[in-house]
Amino acid sequence: MKHGSTNPPKLYRIGELSRLAGISPRTIDYYTGLGLLAPAKRSTGNYRLYDDETLDRIRRIEQMKAQKLSLEEIRDKFAAFNRISHDEHVSRKLAELQSQLTQLERGVKELEPVLDQMKPQQVKRLFRAITPQTAACIEALLLLLGKNNLM
Repeated sequence: MKHGSTNPPKLYRIGELSRLAGISPRTIDYYTGLGLLAPAKRSTGNYRLYDDETLDRIRRIEQMKAQKLSLEEIRDKFAAFNRISHDEHVSRKLAELQSQLTQLERGVKELEPVLDQMKPQQVKRLFRAITPQTAACIEALLLLLGKNNLM
């Protein structure tokens, strides 16, 4: 729910949430059992009700799974983000940054064989052609990946 909004948050039963998220109700139950999701509240008929933040969280879980993270690793990341801030917006931003960094790491790993075959002058020209921030980021990632002989 956005700050300053007067409308009550939209709540979904598990079937609706499942359709919106593109995953089965069984998967939602599994994620809930693992502590990755929690219902926002219960209806008078004792149905679990989920909100839009839960839908966003499912999308983040699916993105992280696509990046080959295990559900345990995803749970650990969410727990770490929650220790930093209980604000869902902050947690979402941290997860997005983590996702972007993971994609960047993959891109650099794919680039490694090409960089390894380049002559030192070619590497220098390449790094002059990109922004200093991009060059520094690639250099840092290569160092983290143990390839510190390219620069």
